[in-house]
Amino acid sequence: MRSIWRTLGPDLARDIGLVCLADCLVGLSYGMLAVSSGFEIWVPMMLSLLVFAGVSQFLFIGMIAAGGNPIAAVVAGLLVNTRHVPFGFAVADLLGKGAFRRIAGSHLMIDENVAFALAQKDAERRRAAYWACGIGLFVCWNLGVVVGAFAGTAITDTDAFGLDAAFPVVLLALVLPSLKDRDTRLAALIGVVIALATTFFLPAGLPVLCALAGVLVVLRKAKTPEEAVA
Repeated sequence: MRSIWRTLGPDLARDIGLVCLADCLVGLSYGMLAVSSGFEIWVPMMLSLLVFAGVSQFLFIGMIAAGGNPIAAVVAGLLVNTRHVPFGFAVADLLGKGAFRRIAGSHLMIDENVAFALAQKDAERRRAAYWACGIGLFVCWNLGVVVGAFAGTAITDTDAFGLDAAFPVVLLALVLPSLKDRDTRLAALIGVVIALATTFFLPAGLPVLCALAGVLVVLRKAKTPEEAVA
């Protein structure tokens, strides 16, 4: 562990620390919102330990809290996490050898530590950034969720605090950086229109899955000859 911190250097260690602190606060809000929305206190904690994917966890809890189907919530979370497939190819060499290291490294794979790792120039710093950020985020996220979950037990009237709007607001904040890309914005816009249009006649949860058609439309558009030439 001392070798990892020496490899990182003070600047990169500081940046990773700040991201861990921010994720701890997001985890606190997740735990509080989940419990105050009616979930048992162990549910957000168990999800955080076993799933460890903030957007998928918010999506799952938000859909169930809105009366959605649990299967639809699981499918939506899995689809969101399909972005980890290319992540896996990009950082496979950083996980090391042995089944335990590869399973643990895969479980710790999230956007932040992949981004930190790929931003480093040499292999040793990439590996150190990946593991230090992944372990730090896992500890801080779960710590935040535990504190938030216990804090959520003190909130008895969620409507009084406007917490019914908190899930979509947090999800929007998490995906906002991705909207810098034009195709992503187009896919999101199409998805929003589809979700709003189908909300009136489909059961809760299914409009979110239907919104994924926006991704298919953009992918089909990208395969046109005009896009290929561009």
